[in-house]
Amino acid sequence: MAYYEHVFIARPDISPAQVETLIEELKKLVEDQGGEVGKTEYWGLRNLAYRINKSRKGHYGLLDITAEKPGVIEELERRQRLSEDVIRHMTVKVESFSDEPSAILSKKDDRKRRERR
Repeated sequence: MAYYEHVFIARPDISPAQVETLIEELKKLVEDQGGEVGKTEYWGLRNLAYRINKSRKGHYGLLDITAEKPGVIEELERRQRLSEDVIRHMTVKVESFSDEPSAILSKKDDRKRRERR
């Protein structure tokens, strides 16, 4: 069993609801191919480190994927390359998943706690 983390950046001009729909479509695609999707996260509209296609911002999303065969990831990446809404994507093979929220979401929680003080 192989574990993967898949992060993508979507265009800034689509709505957060459309990004959530995109995440659900990707989840269904992985499950139809025989994989499983664990945790999904929407990180929100964030600044990019550099311009991509004249955009300074993008919607970020994360999927934790468990797959037995690499064909699942190949099909996922193929669909991401064809999608007009996705600017960039990256899939990384990991040893195991963490049950905690990702570093991006935990950073937001830390900021909220500091603001309350």
